[in-house]
Amino acid sequence: MTATEAIQLLEKFRAGKISRDKLLRAFQSAPIADLGFAQVDTHRALRKGFPEVIFGAGKTPEQIVRIAAKILECEQRILVTRIHGEQARALRRKFNRAVHHEAARCVTIEKSPLPRRPGVIAVLCAGTSDLPVAEEAAVTADIMGNRVERIYDVGVAGLHRLLRRLELIQSANVLVVVAGMEGALPSVVAGLVSRPVIAVPTSVGYGASFGGLAALLGMLNSCGSGVTVVNIDNGFGAGYAASQINALAAGEAQSSKAKVQRKLQAPGAKTQWAPGALGT
Repeated sequence: MTATEAIQLLEKFRAGKISRDKLLRAFQSAPIADLGFAQVDTHRALRKGFPEVIFGAGKTPEQIVRIAAKILECEQRILVTRIHGEQARALRRKFNRAVHHEAARCVTIEKSPLPRRPGVIAVLCAGTSDLPVAEEAAVTADIMGNRVERIYDVGVAGLHRLLRRLELIQSANVLVVVAGMEGALPSVVAGLVSRPVIAVPTSVGYGASFGGLAALLGMLNSCGSGVTVVNIDNGFGAGYAASQINALAAGEAQSSKAKVQRKLQAPGAKTQWAPGALGT
């Protein structure tokens, strides 16, 4: 459960809507579930605000389904990245709520969506060939409870395409900017906005792009201020980081932790808690 969901559970207990035993069971569950081939982190959402994400590459469909099933025993949502067709089909056979985002190469499963936090995450990409990475970032940010605006095919070869979306771009709390080739787009965007820019190099390009290395080096050497760079093709990492930044902008991180602590320390609280019991 997330910190927000933990707060809701504590409030239900204080209101007498759930028993002490049920509350204790929720917080006393083991932090790791041993599946033999995988050690599933069942407390990830409590520490990070979102459950463990499954990286599908290299895993069999059966392994992915078993990991997903274990996480969903105690969580409301899950994200699986870098999957292929057979893995997606196995998840959809097992879980009715599974949604295959083909362009992003992801599957999401939501029992109940997270409420949308204030603010917008803008995901930009230079060309249509960058869409798989851009969509991975967008799907990641979306399932983590953010409003996402997609602004695609706005590379520097036609700068007017970018400038016509400038009002929307400048209104975002954080921007994920995806580009291959020479990787120039994040530098251009960073010069137009006062918000953090997360640059994502892609492996799109001809021979001397060296599988995205040229774009990566270009972004690392950006003269635009406020540019942070993730690994080549790492749309997931960019979307996750953007969500964390947007949560800070919404004032969530410290307020959630403070609310949990206040609930546990409130006068007349019926239960004693060990330090660190909530992953703080």
